[in-house]
Amino acid sequence: MKLYYSPGTCSLSPHIVLRELGHDFELEKVDIRAKVTESGGDFRAINPKGYVPALKLESGEVLTEGVAIVQHLADAAGARHLAPQPGTLARTRLVEHLNFISAELHKSFGPLFQGASEEAKEAARAKIGSRLDLLEQVFADGRDFLMGESFSVADAYLFTIVNWTHPTGINLAKWPRIADFVERVAQRPTVQAALAAEGQGKAA
Repeated sequence: MKLYYSPGTCSLSPHIVLRELGHDFELEKVDIRAKVTESGGDFRAINPKGYVPALKLESGEVLTEGVAIVQHLADAAGARHLAPQPGTLARTRLVEHLNFISAELHKSFGPLFQGASEEAKEAARAKIGSRLDLLEQVFADGRDFLMGESFSVADAYLFTIVNWTHPTGINLAKWPRIADFVERVAQRPTVQAALAAEGQGKAA
């Protein structure tokens, strides 16, 4: 398999999952502005959407959208600790977390990276804060991870997105449980290996 990624983006999530599963895979960096791969290829020929992540399977098929990729990887490996059995309430809860992170948190960071006006950036920070308030309550029962005591694909995604608070100047001190979560996930060898491989160094 080959993962097309760009450092500091949401492609870190499937990268972490690939390492959690112990897969043998290749990495190819993508210049997402120029839409060119590190080897000089046209990234749009691989993913017409033009953004990462994209995962080329051994069959040659290409998967896009991080939420779909991480679930496919866990299901194909039978890794129920990373994604519960489809059709169960636990799996629905996992999808609930993934959708919330994608639609309500991930997308909210857009104005902070896109040169928006200060007014738009302040509105984005307020929205992110309200979403972090909700996530802080998920951890109020003392759980280590979103689904309980076991790390899942949703945790890889949440870690990736919450890690953007550092470059965007959002202080996690207001959300100590989320800050603890980030620190806990950052200590995982797979996460450290993924960050190092992408040249990102330590987590925020």
